[in-house]
Amino acid sequence: MNYALALLLLAVPAIAETPSQAIASKDGKACAASFDDAIVVNIRPELRTKLAPYVAAIRYAENGRAGREYGILHPRVKPTYRSQAGWCAATVQKNWDRWVAAGSVGEYVTFLGGRYCPLDDPRDKDKLNQHWIPNVKKFQKRFASPTK
Repeated sequence: MNYALALLLLAVPAIAETPSQAIASKDGKACAASFDDAIVVNIRPELRTKLAPYVAAIRYAENGRAGREYGILHPRVKPTYRSQAGWCAATVQKNWDRWVAAGSVGEYVTFLGGRYCPLDDPRDKDKLNQHWIPNVKKFQKRFASPTK
């Protein structure tokens, strides 16, 4: 019986979450509210549906500790969830604009990864940055196509 249940669960596709639901699942409702505010403040209205999944995907890919949840290392960023989410959302928006201005060559996530998590970053002693683009892609797809 348990074997049949396990097979059934494997056969059913994973239920996708909206970006906000994904953040609430990972970090709680208060952080989801901060995430939503960061999206509204830092991403233009016409791009929120397209770019919010990237911001949530970065949270999951970075999986940072408190104060570094989104992997933002800039010295001016405050070690708060909202500040991390805001800087991440602003970076996603600004790099979208740069990618479009450069002719939208290649995948956006690859362009973003080159700036957000570069492979040649001297701080990346363990060479973990090589996993960033595939991880963000995986999560972005999950959060971009939620079932309601």
